[in-house]
Amino acid sequence: MLHASSTLQGIWINRASHRTMALLWGSGEKIRSHFQLEELNLELQAENAALQERLRAYERGEVEQEELARLAARESDAYRYTPATVVKMSRNRTRNYIILNKGSEDGIRPQSGIISDRGVVGIVEAVDRHYSYGLTLMNPQMSVGARVGRTDVVAPLSWDGRSTSGAVVRNLPPHYEIAPGDTVRTSGYSTIFPPGVPIGLTGATRLVDGSTRQVDVTLFQDFATLRYVTVVENLERSEIMALEAREEEGQ
Repeated sequence: MLHASSTLQGIWINRASHRTMALLWGSGEKIRSHFQLEELNLELQAENAALQERLRAYERGEVEQEELARLAARESDAYRYTPATVVKMSRNRTRNYIILNKGSEDGIRPQSGIISDRGVVGIVEAVDRHYSYGLTLMNPQMSVGARVGRTDVVAPLSWDGRSTSGAVVRNLPPHYEIAPGDTVRTSGYSTIFPPGVPIGLTGATRLVDGSTRQVDVTLFQDFATLRYVTVVENLERSEIMALEAREEEGQ
């Protein structure tokens, strides 16, 4: 009645009601904000914990990566890689060879490995000033220490003497079961090739004299199309051989 009978009284009543409503809304908003802040704090705590875990995982991964990088740098420092081009190569002899366009003036040394982007090619045997001569895998005089598939067993690999893409891993323990299609790589136990260089894929296996297992290998390298190679030299080879010589003398 007061609000309807007088304009001034209506204004006062409107102001009072607005203040009351604002007070009630403000109090309600504070209550809602309080609970929302609690929820937000819980969410922030969960996100912070997740970030801390990710940070620890990143730090662990960083340490592992640093260790891997250190080992990789150590391995790369132990070998020198020199690109070369095939000048001549035989493929249809019983003892096949390869001649490269790099020699002693290019830093090539005897007993260096010859590899390609497909895998193992051969070994440098003799060096002139501008050329080097080597044996390829298609030579019965050459043997490579190989690590076979998931068994991780190491045994000598050599040419099968028949095809340009065939090799054989011999003298495997008879109890090892080798699955067809496993990758064969260099073992790294020799002083010529670094570890992990691909050689080929395993094929059929068979027992020899009931005492050793033999595995056929299909080579990755196609010698019919080979043109560009890399000569890899183990810079620590002389030190290793000197140590072996001293050990043999002591025996």
